[in-house]
Amino acid sequence: MNWHRFASPSNFKRLSARIFPWAAGGAALCLGCGLYQALLVSPPDYQQGQSVRIMYIHVPAAWMAMFVYANLALAGAATLVWRHPLAEVAGRAMAPIGAAFTFLCLATGSLWGKPMWGTWWEWDARLTSVLILFFVYLAYMALNNAFDDATRGARASAVLALVGAVNLPIIKFSVDWWNTLHQPASVMRLDGPAIHPSMLWPLLAMGVGYTLLFVVLALVRIQAELIERRLGALVQARLSAEPAA
Repeated sequence: MNWHRFASPSNFKRLSARIFPWAAGGAALCLGCGLYQALLVSPPDYQQGQSVRIMYIHVPAAWMAMFVYANLALAGAATLVWRHPLAEVAGRAMAPIGAAFTFLCLATGSLWGKPMWGTWWEWDARLTSVLILFFVYLAYMALNNAFDDATRGARASAVLALVGAVNLPIIKFSVDWWNTLHQPASVMRLDGPAIHPSMLWPLLAMGVGYTLLFVVLALVRIQAELIERRLGALVQARLSAEPAA
């Protein structure tokens, strides 16, 4: 597939116009059904009680924190290797969304940790590696905006995104490599999920809803970034055309 044809803003706008209503409708449907099942239908856990309902917000946020960063790293590779202009815009658009998901993961994890572990925070491998991911997101955004030349900022932050991708397998396998308070994987397992269907299906609905919400937000932010760059180019061209006083 010739991905460079999407470098044209007009081609991207046509594609996003087709995707957006389906993604927005799917996100609303999945999140609505998922929240209804999670808050009103699914049973409380025999150990965690009603606090288990935080899981339906926390776990999909953790998934998305890693998923968005993986896409950020792919955009960084496309920026450095193929000089794809839309990849620069996509990376800039996705980073705040990923940071928001990561913050939501950390915040809801702390809310869950207080009644379960007796503490808001514990410096175990999983929590620390997710906190590092949040800081990498912030560093990516800061580095992207640190240069007057947008292309230089995009390439510098792309390098950071690729280096920071080393943290993703650490987050994923930290509960297996080290002795942590965090429970091991119960959904994405080779031998199948170790969670009852009454809890699994709302969790998966929320995961799909979060993913579609990310698509919606990313499309909106990319469109806004393209408009901002277009306006900036027009202003620069007009200033250059004006005769010096």
